Amino acid sequence: MADPRPLAWPPAPIKTERLVLRESEARDRAAVIELSASPEVNTYLGGPRPRAELERTVPAVPGRHRGWFVVELDGAMIGTVQLRQHAPENPGNGRLEAGQTELGYLFLPQAWGRGYATEACAAALDWFAGALPGEPVVLYTQTANASSMRLAAKLGFTELERFEAWGAEQWFGVWTP
Repeated sequence: MADPRPLAWPPAPIKTERLVLRESEARDRAAVIELSASPEVNTYLGGPRPRAELERTVPAVPGRHRGWFVVELDGAMIGTVQLRQHAPENPGNGRLEAGQTELGYLFLPQAWGRGYATEACAAALDWFAGALPGEPVVLYTQTANASSMRLAAKLGFTELERFEAWGAEQWFGVWTP
């Protein structure tokens, strides 16, 4: 089934004060594998995936779909930001409705603590607001993930609910442009 609210993709690279958000390229594969294999990055996401499995399964150009941005600093990938629209044919977790867009992000540990996630996510949300004016974006994070909780607040997400899932308390919020 076609997406009911298509986004033109890929957009021109989005430039912030320090970063570039762009479509994925083949040169990003190693960093994508590092993100998925990192125990630190995946602490609140179910744990790291085995590097050997990732080497076999990550495509030559990873993340080639609408809403998936590489975050680049000084020519090198430091993370990803995703704005994923929930497909009507995929069963959700009961909170994400068909057509809603969810914000996700992953950054390499060496990029943590410098405001890059805030800068990149804010730029992606601004782009989204221009592409689909008035459309809200939702965000899930574990309440134990203090950094993600702070980021959600900085970006202007408001809490809708807290719930238990995957063995931990989850936070579910919404951002409206």
